[in-house]
Amino acid sequence: MNNRKSGITGFVLLIFCYSISIFPQQASDTLVYTLDEAINKALVNNWDVKIAQKEIEKAQEQIDEAYSNAFPRLEFAGQYIRNIKLPVLFIPPNTAFNPSNQTQTFELGSSNSFSATFTLSQVLYSQKVNTAIKIAGEYSDYSKEGDNATKAEIILSVKKAFYTILLAKELVNVSKQNYDAAKANFENVASLYKQGVASEYDYLRSEVQVANIQPMYIQAENNLALAKSSLKNLIAVDIDKPIDVKGKFVFEELSPEYIEEQSRDAVQNNPLVKQLKIQESLLTKNIDIEKADYFPTLSFFGQYQFQTQDNTFKVKDYLWAKSFMVGLQLSYTLFDGFGRGARVEQAKIDKDKVELGKRKLEEGIKVQILQSELKMDEAAKRIKAQGKSLEQAQKALKIAETRYKSGVGTQLEIIDTQAALTFAQTNYSQSVYDYLIAASVWEYVISMNK
Repeated sequence: MNNRKSGITGFVLLIFCYSISIFPQQASDTLVYTLDEAINKALVNNWDVKIAQKEIEKAQEQIDEAYSNAFPRLEFAGQYIRNIKLPVLFIPPNTAFNPSNQTQTFELGSSNSFSATFTLSQVLYSQKVNTAIKIAGEYSDYSKEGDNATKAEIILSVKKAFYTILLAKELVNVSKQNYDAAKANFENVASLYKQGVASEYDYLRSEVQVANIQPMYIQAENNLALAKSSLKNLIAVDIDKPIDVKGKFVFEELSPEYIEEQSRDAVQNNPLVKQLKIQESLLTKNIDIEKADYFPTLSFFGQYQFQTQDNTFKVKDYLWAKSFMVGLQLSYTLFDGFGRGARVEQAKIDKDKVELGKRKLEEGIKVQILQSELKMDEAAKRIKAQGKSLEQAQKALKIAETRYKSGVGTQLEIIDTQAALTFAQTNYSQSVYDYLIAASVWEYVISMNK
């Protein structure tokens, strides 16, 4: 019997030490974030946000590129030619320069030929250039709305990760309370067993209960670690850096009037809808781009050229011939095999597809809003119901403990009521989490993220 008791005592000490090891004190170098701090850090450091910002920068450069087509263009070209066989001029027979009866040739130029040309050109009229400038400006707005959409998604992801950590911490606390209660019950039963008041069955049953709760610790801690890793990835914190969160894990119900008011203009304020509206406008202008091929292009050009031919390679002694000319160039495609018409129709089809996609998205947003509202309502009702169940489970446990100490109740009653309390606590925390997530999704859909 003494060996059994010493073994049990060692087992309890082992469990106690284990509980200390899995609930370590917070390290001094742990980074602690509130929800707003985590969101702000993610909006600065998240990789997707940085990529979206690069799209905005690219759009600005595309505006500059579009304007470049409206500015004058200056080009330089230099050329050196080595004439292996000099070109010739044919002189017909029986002429003043060739009195013979046979055609003769006369070599022209030198073995070495040099030229340098400066060309200036300026588009005076082009439907494409004017429309391209407008498109580039709208594409910049499109990129900004894309950036807003990306930030809204990141905010939603951070909220989900943040609330998941809070839920995991709540479940860790529930597990710890369950363990502490089981351990206290075991110690009480062990004391009664020593006195010969409790049965060996009660003693063994309480011992097994403590052992069975141990895996719950491990699972709860692992879930907490995984949730923290997810948040680290979102806010771009090194995976090995310890972090924690600080915030309320409470139920604060949004008023129906506020939900109705904010949901009213949700579709129009959604950044994804705004993006599609801009894309629709862009494709309308793209139709104009394709139609521009039906119009001519008028350009001004000027050219200044230096030319020389010499075999000596004495550059300073070269005789340079200079020429200068200006002119206007009008270009127009008379027939391209009906390609222009086909391109115009394709552009119209692309615009129609975006318009259909916009309508689909608008209807989808309405459905998302309705689903989020229903989930919030469902979670709110569950929270209220689980709150009552939690109170009843706490009272039931106290009654069962009192009955057992009085010798009226059984060990099984305590175990059952403790399990019911743990179940009620878990369900209540899960309901609060579900409401917070549903509210976050609702805020995301109506673009109320800040």
